[in-house]
Amino acid sequence: MTTTIILTTGLYDLIKDHLRRKKVTIEQEEILTKELRHAEQILRRDLADDIVTVGKKVTIKELNSNQEYQLNFVSPEKAKPKKNRHSILMDEGLATIGYKKGDVIEWPTKEGAKKYEILKVETVA
Repeated sequence: MTTTIILTTGLYDLIKDHLRRKKVTIEQEEILTKELRHAEQILRRDLADDIVTVGKKVTIKELNSNQEYQLNFVSPEKAKPKKNRHSILMDEGLATIGYKKGDVIEWPTKEGAKKYEILKVETVA
């Protein structure tokens, strides 16, 4: 069974363009293609508060290492990692985008498969 992710149309198009430009690994492309096929597209104003998207501060637990960290997700052009503003197109962003608090996601990275749990999703002021 495939989990349905929830995306705004803008983010759906951004991910499709990212795939078209071959900016991800083959494994990531397969996962994202399947997720996009089953994604629910909605208007930004209709997006629930606990869905991972641009403009959210997300607390993630990497279950492999038991490490917790917070990421502020922004659009790629506004990314400034030194200021904790990370592109939604980074590995953790692509892995968790469209998912909600409590979801556990397995995601292939260059270092091997990682498992993430979304602990908290907050709107960035």
